[in-house]
Amino acid sequence: MQKLERFYIDGKWVAATGRDTIDVINPATEEACATLALGSTNDVDLAVQSAKTAFESFSQTSREERLALLSNIITEYKARMGDIAQAITLEMGAPKWLAASAQAGAGLGHLMTAAKTLESYEFEEQRGGTHISKEPIGVCGFITPWNWPMNQIACKLAPALATGCTIVWKPSEVSPLSADILMEVLHEAGVPAGVVNMVHGDGPTVGAAISAHPGVDMVSFTGSTRAGIMVAQAAAPTVKRVAQELGGKSANIILDDLGSDEFARAVTDGVQKMSMNTGQNCNAPSRMLVPAARMDEAMNIAKEVANAIAVDDPQADGMAMGPVVSETQYNRIQSLIEKGTEEATLVAGGAGRPEHLNRGFYVRPTVFGNVSNNMTIAKEEIFGPVLCILPYADEEDAIMIANDTVYGLSGYISGKDTDKIKQVAARLRTGMVHVNGAPTDISAPFGGYKQSGNGREWSSEGFEEYLETKAVMGV
Repeated sequence: MQKLERFYIDGKWVAATGRDTIDVINPATEEACATLALGSTNDVDLAVQSAKTAFESFSQTSREERLALLSNIITEYKARMGDIAQAITLEMGAPKWLAASAQAGAGLGHLMTAAKTLESYEFEEQRGGTHISKEPIGVCGFITPWNWPMNQIACKLAPALATGCTIVWKPSEVSPLSADILMEVLHEAGVPAGVVNMVHGDGPTVGAAISAHPGVDMVSFTGSTRAGIMVAQAAAPTVKRVAQELGGKSANIILDDLGSDEFARAVTDGVQKMSMNTGQNCNAPSRMLVPAARMDEAMNIAKEVANAIAVDDPQADGMAMGPVVSETQYNRIQSLIEKGTEEATLVAGGAGRPEHLNRGFYVRPTVFGNVSNNMTIAKEEIFGPVLCILPYADEEDAIMIANDTVYGLSGYISGKDTDKIKQVAARLRTGMVHVNGAPTDISAPFGGYKQSGNGREWSSEGFEEYLETKAVMGV
């Protein structure tokens, strides 16, 4: 069993100052795979001071120097992608195929996208008699989640480094194995001392200390809306910038102009997307909206697709779905499935593990039909492989239902009429819309409306979160 007893501060691995530890649980076996030392406010203080000191020089580096650094990081990351994927499978249960192709791959994608963006990003412009410059904001505090560990740190880390910021990072205590490997990557790539610092710990201690620290100039958080509120409250007294990517309850509108085969493909795609990463995706299409007259048709298709999804050990070969990340998540999902059984029509799945598995936090791919927006399962982010199918009367009704949520991260539309799709998309109160199964585009901005967060990540919009704008007049 691994022992994670060190943090990375000021360019070197250092021992934790406290003695508190927790077990890191393998969700497939329910057994500890590592022990993790938890950081303290003192560890955060040391990391912030290191980042502040490093900012003086790193903020003055040239575009070419930062491009060279990103290139080194990309090279080292590629060399460790296999190790990163194995760690993610062990710590959060992502199946091997998903951990290798998507989980580890997402981190590489964001690093490469940031390097490409940096090549041509305009940090300065002359506006009449005024010189406008965009300068690094300073010390950035990162608090990242467990569901896409490399994706969520890379899409913060890469633009922060590209713009000349320094970093204090708290990975999720649920998925620290891959975080340690990434820090080894950064060390081997020659990241200057103090530019990236990592302190393991929990949210109430290390996360809160980063959010409130007067030496941190901005904090970027990805996680639940509930935790995001606490981060914003802790950051408020120091008036630091806060960027947040939070929860979602995204609507998947299937329009009525689709023929039977196209309708079947759209429903199938929605069920499969809902089970990707065991449903642990903030932008998951968790509310499928179908014409009321086609509810039975949709339920029959969804039942067949959900029942065909294999659930198995994430270490196994093949394309099976793995467990959810923890006992806490498992219990919450089971509670909501039981609530859904009371509220709506259970189409597939249901409470409990799949019959062939007697341990591990495995959830049956579950579909509910005849759901209405006032039901608990339609309002709450379940964060598991649970799909709700809701009927709508017409397009106006579909738009109203889609927007009737506190969230606004993503939306999905399937249909034939491009003009109609554009009209519907324009009225969705979401930061993103996927049309006819279009995949996520890492060159586009990622973020949401309402309680799904504020700010944007990815591409040039992601750079803006780490920059301050200065106007020098008369030059």
